[in-house]
Amino acid sequence: MKTINKLILCVLIATATTTFAQKKVSKSSNARAVTADLNVVSGPTKTGWRKCVGAGRANEGLRADWQEQLKKVKKEIGFENIRMHGLLHDDMGVYFEEKKGKPTYNWQYIDQLYDFLIGIGVKPFVELSFMPKDLASGPETVFWWKGNITPPKDYDKWYDLIKALTEHFTERYGADEVKTWYFEVWNEPNHPAFLKGTQEDYFKMYNYTAKAIKAVNTDYKVGGPASAGNKWVSEIIDYCDKQNVPIDFIATHTYSVIKGTFDESGKTGIQFNPDPMAVTKDVINSRKLIQESTKPNLELHYTEWSSSFSSSDPIHDTYQSAAFILDKIKGTENYANSMSYWTFTDIFEEKGPRTTPFHGGFGLLNYQSIKKPAYYAYEFLNKLGETEIKSSDNASWVCKNNKGDIQSLIWDFTITQPEDKVFNGVYYKREIPAKPKGTVQLKYKNVEEGKYQLSIVKVGYQSNDLYGSYMKMGSPNQLTKKQVQELSNQNSGAPIISEVVEVKKDKIFNYQLPMRENDVYFVNLIRL
Repeated sequence: MKTINKLILCVLIATATTTFAQKKVSKSSNARAVTADLNVVSGPTKTGWRKCVGAGRANEGLRADWQEQLKKVKKEIGFENIRMHGLLHDDMGVYFEEKKGKPTYNWQYIDQLYDFLIGIGVKPFVELSFMPKDLASGPETVFWWKGNITPPKDYDKWYDLIKALTEHFTERYGADEVKTWYFEVWNEPNHPAFLKGTQEDYFKMYNYTAKAIKAVNTDYKVGGPASAGNKWVSEIIDYCDKQNVPIDFIATHTYSVIKGTFDESGKTGIQFNPDPMAVTKDVINSRKLIQESTKPNLELHYTEWSSSFSSSDPIHDTYQSAAFILDKIKGTENYANSMSYWTFTDIFEEKGPRTTPFHGGFGLLNYQSIKKPAYYAYEFLNKLGETEIKSSDNASWVCKNNKGDIQSLIWDFTITQPEDKVFNGVYYKREIPAKPKGTVQLKYKNVEEGKYQLSIVKVGYQSNDLYGSYMKMGSPNQLTKKQVQELSNQNSGAPIISEVVEVKKDKIFNYQLPMRENDVYFVNLIRL
């Protein structure tokens, strides 16, 4: 912040004088301009990023700290749906069989969780997994909490369970509410870690599941294959078309990883994908596959995505994550109906309880509810006005609201990791100073004349850089209350600039910002 305050950051409210900043911009070979005419509207601001967010497993949603974090996220970011594993896992107490094989259903834990979600305005994106032990065809499991990954031993009993659960949702919440939900069949069935079976086995399970849901209400939305790595998109559409099986949306997953495999231990090396189009091109291709299929109007939901599929990857904690998220959301906003970031919280126990406050967890918030840089990417997105203004720059949004306020979100996305030389677990677990990238000049015309409160918040190296602050603290294995407060205060999202500026009769707003690798700025002009 001290460095920023030393730089010349001033509003150019008169055309008769030339400031030092203007001179600097004209000479800089790295000058970047974001130009916009406030009268030229691009359309409503796209909000597919807000549609859904991920969480670890359903039972974690019964915890008080998990619920408090979701309330915070709902208030400040506004996520509309939430998806999680393990709704049918034994720790949710859903399904049991008596000695003669008679099923017993129990919805009490699900009711407790879903009542809470609905109560705070978050809808379920219902992932139907994993297999209850008494209905499982085998003993194979995944994760510390032992989610059973086998197909049902009896498909008729599986059908009855799904139908009964859907009927219960309808009775408790009403058909009009449940019509707004999504029912996703299983999780990553193409990955051997998540389904001990074949594609044929999954399609059979999907068939029974989809028909059970539609038997309750044909307007309920069901889809799949919830696949790892963008797989089985064409295959499931072809299957549903030929077998006359209902499908309302495609769900799949992608992560920006070029080396590494899913590993519960977290010991396998993972490397960030050096392709700037990683994630983005996957989403574009999936949309293309849908459009070229027999069902070209299916919705496309990426129900998991992030920089890495490991919950022990320090990249999730770093300042680079904010720019990465914004770059991918910008690149996919015209192709996906939703991009469900994995996950909103570090309260996540696939590998069991974690022993340090920063361990490379997926979350936007850490255990102590401190905001990571990734959190701010979403908080900034949620502050954009409802109308997008057409601008000259692809790494930005310029928006306005109905009050006459103007919001700008600008970033630099630079992949700094040496290609084929170092894994994420080594590279991101250290201080990574950001190199200068020149300046960014905001040049807006047809801005209404008058006074504005200018507020600028920054995320980047040593700016709301939570992991950087933690390393400076010595990376303690446990945090005291004082340390939690200190980290929260240092990374509070407070403005680096807050001042009153005036737009003259020429209706021109000019402003210059210094840019470094992976810096993110949220610039808010609030009309007074």
